[in-house]
Amino acid sequence: MLRNPLADPFTLGVSSGSALGAVTVLFFQISFIGIWTLPLVSMVSGFLTLLAVIFFTRLIQRTLSNETVILTGIIMSAFLGAWLSLIVALSQEELRHVINWLMGSVGMRGWPYVGLIIPFFISGFILLFLCRRELNAFMYGEETAQYLGVSVQKKKYIILGAATILTGSAVAVSGTIGFVGLVVPHMVRTVWGPNHGSLLPLSAIVGGGFLVLTDLMARTVAAPIELPIGVVTALVGSPIFAWMLYRQSAINRRGND
Repeated sequence: MLRNPLADPFTLGVSSGSALGAVTVLFFQISFIGIWTLPLVSMVSGFLTLLAVIFFTRLIQRTLSNETVILTGIIMSAFLGAWLSLIVALSQEELRHVINWLMGSVGMRGWPYVGLIIPFFISGFILLFLCRRELNAFMYGEETAQYLGVSVQKKKYIILGAATILTGSAVAVSGTIGFVGLVVPHMVRTVWGPNHGSLLPLSAIVGGGFLVLTDLMARTVAAPIELPIGVVTALVGSPIFAWMLYRQSAINRRGND
């Protein structure tokens, strides 16, 4: 929708917002509904971050233009990242828990956590899948999409909301794990094409498989020490993304020649 190859859950600040909510719970040791306090606050923080991005974007201009949304999201992400750094700097006994959570992990996540994320995953995915034709139209620009009969502003709110549901619930359960949402969709698009009717379900399946594979590496590479899965996804995902960038650049050069 944003027509930016670097767009991922961190672009709009949703991941940072969810992380800040969870880290705040860890730092202040907040517990009003037991073990569900952290994921609940994390998801609510993600939604509040999206609302803040939309609010400030609408203050600047009446429509949600892609450029303004991205810039506002980057500003929001940097602001929330500063608060995260401040909490980490002030942490003492909670420091290890905070750092481990920020680096991401699916260790000790049993069936209760699966039960927590499933309703949000299903609802968010269905909303996105229902917008698959509109997402295809957005690839050609908002003006073209509008000519094709897409209610641009309405669909943008729905798509952003669905993406926030998926991101917030994932961060609430596993922490901030980067590069999955950035690399996997590009990999799938390269192999199966840009049609969102197949791109969305295949990205979910391949993304889950990629996470399982990196989690296996995190548990076995330095056994008995378990590496943070976010570190492994970055180490694996960065070269893959660099290769894809080089490959696309080479294809463009051949096309120009």
